[in-house]
Amino acid sequence: MTTMQDPMEHTGAAISSVPTRPTVVDAPRVQPYMRLQWTDPVTGATGYLVVHTLRAGIATGGTRMRAGCTMTEVEDLARGMANKTATFDLPIGGAKGGIDFDPKDPAAAGVLERFCEAMRPWIDAHWVTAEDLGVPQHLIDEVFERLGMGQSYHAAIRRADDPVATLERVRRGLNAEVDHGFLLGDVIGGYGVAHACLAAAVHWGQTPAETTVAIQGIGTMGGGAAWYLHEAGMTVVAVADAAGTLYDPNGLDVPAILDLRDGYGEVDRSRLPEGVQQLHRNDVMATEVDILVPAAISYAITPDNSFDVRARVVVEAANAATTPEAEAMLAARGVPVLPDFVANAGAAVWAWWLLLGEVDDRPDNSFDRLRTVMHAKVATLLGRWAEEGVTPRETGHAWAADPAPSLAPLVIP
Repeated sequence: MTTMQDPMEHTGAAISSVPTRPTVVDAPRVQPYMRLQWTDPVTGATGYLVVHTLRAGIATGGTRMRAGCTMTEVEDLARGMANKTATFDLPIGGAKGGIDFDPKDPAAAGVLERFCEAMRPWIDAHWVTAEDLGVPQHLIDEVFERLGMGQSYHAAIRRADDPVATLERVRRGLNAEVDHGFLLGDVIGGYGVAHACLAAAVHWGQTPAETTVAIQGIGTMGGGAAWYLHEAGMTVVAVADAAGTLYDPNGLDVPAILDLRDGYGEVDRSRLPEGVQQLHRNDVMATEVDILVPAAISYAITPDNSFDVRARVVVEAANAATTPEAEAMLAARGVPVLPDFVANAGAAVWAWWLLLGEVDDRPDNSFDRLRTVMHAKVATLLGRWAEEGVTPRETGHAWAADPAPSLAPLVIP
């Protein structure tokens, strides 16, 4: 894999045009605990920090950068992080950072550094952040190092009884080697998404070999999911990056495709394996498969394209991948959506298990625990959908009812 997996969450490949979230009628929502807006004095870029819930004085969530990022988007993502932490019984709240700036601009690293410096009071005391769309983990760690904070888990590590030992444990876990030369921190999120998909196949009584999947976005999260689904024997017939959809009805050579990616999760078309068809990037949505995995951008499935979806289930690897209206339209057609705060929560959950000393640097321990938890949750979500018609998001929201703010101390060994 090419970048370190976002320990808080991830939205996948760098697909440039992200639609604005449509105005829809939602159920009343709990307002965020705190919103901040910042203007970069050098470039004029706008940055946002939204803390949706603060528990034990801590909230967790990545920092993204893309041209057109809005406060509304960051609020949605912070709410999703709060749902993740509550759903998986983590003793912390949810937050999100966002910067309205092109991550490919040469000035992007400076913008990120000034944003983190401006947010230093929250980063020091309350906000644990990490990579997200447009912000690779190595870059945000370099910024934290220059600012004298060492690593992007800074707010949690500095609370530990022994910060030096905790930092060492975290680094060992992130850099633990797994099969094929990957690092555990790079692949754990995609592994969780893959097992959300595999759990859906189990629910249907299908073997992996009988199950087909299409993946929109093959950055860290989507690429990791593609790898582990291929390893499990599932047929990945389509993947999409910013340049288009790659399709083979007999199944793509996933390892070969992933080897052709650049640092933005985009594939070199000049060296594609024989037989791969090149289609429009939006065609991935209409691929006739069992499972569709939107792993690139927020609001990828909208009312305008929801009727193109031909999958039996949508598994959200990207954050806020499906708008509420589109999800209702899919549900009316009998297509459930496994929500992001369950399906793509593996990276965030695992990072906190590591911080809290509940897993170590042995990959098998982490994989076993995440696989067991993910299969149990997906079985419940799809079971209630099949038996009672309750959407997976409704069931998930019942698990993740917003917890009250807590000032109780968080113990990090």
